[in-house]
Amino acid sequence: MSLIFGLAVYMVLWWLTLFMVLPWGVTRVDQDELLPGQDPGSPAKPDLLKKFLITTALSLLLFAIFYIVYESGVISFR
Repeated sequence: MSLIFGLAVYMVLWWLTLFMVLPWGVTRVDQDELLPGQDPGSPAKPDLLKKFLITTALSLLLFAIFYIVYESGVISFR
């Protein structure tokens, strides 16, 4: 597997994992705590750093599984 191919697969896995992890634990802002101009559907506490770390760990695991399967010859792109 080339470096560019590996990075491309990892980036695709990272973004897909991010979109799966983003909704975890989201609660909306209470109507009483809304500031002027604030969207009522916005998350109260987004915890983006925590979600980025979870995304990175999960995508590394998924990439490791992909790498093992790819290098074993079960999946071939040639």
